[in-house]
Amino acid sequence: MNHITGRIHSIENFATVDGPGLRYVIFVQGCPLRCQFCHNPDTWDTKLGTEETVDEVLDKAEHFREYWGEDGGITVSGGEPLLQIDFVTELFKEAKKRGIHTCLDTSGGSFRNTDKYLEKFNRLMDVTDLVLLDIKQIDDEAHKTLTGHTNQNILEMAQYLSKINKPTWIRHVLVPGGSDRDDYLIRLDEFIQTLDNVYRVEILPYHTLGEFKYEELGIEYPLKGVEAPTDERIENAKKLLHVDQYTRWKDQ
Repeated sequence: MNHITGRIHSIENFATVDGPGLRYVIFVQGCPLRCQFCHNPDTWDTKLGTEETVDEVLDKAEHFREYWGEDGGITVSGGEPLLQIDFVTELFKEAKKRGIHTCLDTSGGSFRNTDKYLEKFNRLMDVTDLVLLDIKQIDDEAHKTLTGHTNQNILEMAQYLSKINKPTWIRHVLVPGGSDRDDYLIRLDEFIQTLDNVYRVEILPYHTLGEFKYEELGIEYPLKGVEAPTDERIENAKKLLHVDQYTRWKDQ
């Protein structure tokens, strides 16, 4: 029995946009970033959530296993999973014993390119089939404004994933007046082109569905008045990021 615990925010049983196939998504609690467009500000506080063991989480997930097919499995999202790296490593280690496909959905905000951190990170990568890496903004100063955090360690994580040849999907939230600027998108494309492990590039159009949570938490919504991107801007971003080039996927 694996009694190592993590703090869980919520679960989504039948997700179709968080990795290949049908996914059981485990949203963990805690995040170091403060993204202006975050639709889950209730995941920020590391002290909240429900404490659950690895076995408790996986036993619940396996109730839905018959729906996953050949491509589905579990995805750990957040919040930021790397804040609970020991728990996620144990969760994925046990999942692999059970023959479950594992996917890590991360912003990379907690990544550190140090020997001590990489020792832990490598153990997690050994039991991770796919990484979904959200690069929120390629320009460092704009990234600091958007998230309150530098993007340097996040880009280093992308480069490290390429170095170890870990299958990765790059995700990018398209925010009108911000990350949808053509010059930013061109720079992001140039960066992605230097990576050798990218299987897919996904555009995630900004939306305001989480705005009500800010009101409930008594937090002012930073992007009030910003509308969702138009279809034209979404198609423009897909063109500049050469999304159609990244259509391959294979079982690992």
